[in-house]
Amino acid sequence: MEIALIAHDKKKEDMVRFVLAYQHIFQKHHLYATGTTGKRIMEATGMKVHRFQSGPYGGDQEIGALIAKNLLDLVIFFRDPLTAQPHEPDVSALMRLCDVYSVPLATNMGTAEVLVRGLEKGDINWRSITRGEIQ
Repeated sequence: MEIALIAHDKKKEDMVRFVLAYQHIFQKHHLYATGTTGKRIMEATGMKVHRFQSGPYGGDQEIGALIAKNLLDLVIFFRDPLTAQPHEPDVSALMRLCDVYSVPLATNMGTAEVLVRGLEKGDINWRSITRGEIQ
């Protein structure tokens, strides 16, 4: 599966801890992330992560482009709902694209845990059919 990982500044440490906790699952998949989030995940885990620009510099839009091409299967986006984000329109667009293309999206750790455990059990394998792959 193709998984995007994004975290606002105040949530980056949560994302790193989350990926470390579920590294045994994430290491079986292809990971994508916005700039700093991806760097911190790679440093903490040693896993390969395809990094895009930081969110405010277009990283959210780069990930959105993959969603629009139906090339991502899961998005985990730890948002900071208490801090105004200068690139909020990009965040909203990314979330809208997930809805348009039926890409599972978690915006907090609780939902992310449910999705990752489902990923481990094969509950998200339907995305392969959506992408035109048969497994």
